[in-house]
Amino acid sequence: MSYKDETYSKRKELPQIFYQKALEMLLEYIDWGVQITDSEGYTLYYNRESSRIDGIPVEEAMGKHILAMFPSLSKKESTILKVLRTGEPVVKQEQEITNCYGRKISLFTTTLPIIIDEKVYGTIDISKDLSEVKNLMTKVIELREEVRHNQQQISKNSDEACYTFDDIIGESEEIQELKYKALKIARGNSPVFVYGETGTGKELLVQAIHNASLRKNGPFIAQNCAALPENLMESILFGTVKGSFTGAENRPGLVELADGGTLFLDEITSLSFDLQAKLLRFLQEGYIRRVGDSKVRKVNVRVISASNIHPQEALEKKILRPDLFYRLNAISLYVPPLRERKSDIPLLVKHFIVEFNWQLGKNIKGVSEEVKKVLMSLSWPGNVRELKGVIEYASNFCETEMIQLHDLPEHILKNAFIAGEKEIAINTIEIEEDLRTFLSKIEYELISKTLKKTNGNISRAAEILGIPRQTLQYKIKMLKIAF
Repeated sequence: MSYKDETYSKRKELPQIFYQKALEMLLEYIDWGVQITDSEGYTLYYNRESSRIDGIPVEEAMGKHILAMFPSLSKKESTILKVLRTGEPVVKQEQEITNCYGRKISLFTTTLPIIIDEKVYGTIDISKDLSEVKNLMTKVIELREEVRHNQQQISKNSDEACYTFDDIIGESEEIQELKYKALKIARGNSPVFVYGETGTGKELLVQAIHNASLRKNGPFIAQNCAALPENLMESILFGTVKGSFTGAENRPGLVELADGGTLFLDEITSLSFDLQAKLLRFLQEGYIRRVGDSKVRKVNVRVISASNIHPQEALEKKILRPDLFYRLNAISLYVPPLRERKSDIPLLVKHFIVEFNWQLGKNIKGVSEEVKKVLMSLSWPGNVRELKGVIEYASNFCETEMIQLHDLPEHILKNAFIAGEKEIAINTIEIEEDLRTFLSKIEYELISKTLKKTNGNISRAAEILGIPRQTLQYKIKMLKIAF
């Protein structure tokens, strides 16, 4: 009998109580609250995490009706009773409720019907405690507000925007056209939609627009919409009033913090459709309402949004509301990827070398012709951000005035070889081994070829290769190069 057959036969012999025990252990130790009710809403099962979240002892909850446990709920508001009535699940719903002891609870719940033979026999309710997360969120907003206040005391300049159009490096036709358009619209108040691949410099462009605008002395507030939980974004954007949920205080949201300035919403397609609708309402009316508040507030903000996918693709995938897009898309700017403006690579490299010379205390003058060929051969999927990382890496390892091939990251050399720049190696090398072996072969061939060219003159060969004489001697020994 094979191990597979043996395992299968043993599995069949396990008693039913084994599976029941395993399920009980899972439900007791999982970090989600789990409550099971019968068809009338009476509690049949209530795990430890539910007790911790709700503040109701397990023995107190067992057999108790859901409305007795949470008297603040009505039959219409209870997700459990709703699911029992309709037989339809309620998924990922945020709730603010009060338990039978008067304690306020903030929950994130999913309630599912238990259906047997088309009849609803009960529900299973899965919940997560949001109180701690929301309290943390209010502290984040409070800290933002404090930082902004301190910066305003020190300077009347914008809070965070430090880049201008002079920081956008490039002389290609694509970049010149982008800068021309951005400068034209900078002094207006129309919403702007910026799109382009990750790493192309969208925020740099947005900051430049802000600093060229009439709002440059106002705040610049940036938020990546994908960086925070969806169910907290409304509070973060529009603020809260005291008592709207457990621990909530009167706090302005990012929209209010950006009053008189610019609000930059990156990865806006990460927002839920409901929140996109509320953002659209603000853009149309200029008013916001804090979470839990009854009054509206007038806010003067220019909204610039960004996406790393084409807006048409976002519409087709239904991750961007058409009505919001048409409002945001009063002006759209496309930031081209680096592969579409390769003529800018030498300028960018020069700029980054100057930057890292200052940071690292070096005096690098540029890159060798071989390195230039490599950099120009690549497609740069990480765009300008990836190029900057490569120059930073090379600057750290460079020991001469010119960055050489051996200073580049290993994956860059191999990608360049695959892309067709075989001048950096020998055509006969097969790309079938691991990276270390592959690069050792390249080094062996390059050093052997150079030593042959210099008739064995190590000092001259080291000069051509752009490495110290001692480094070349070490490599000759390690690679066992005969000459």
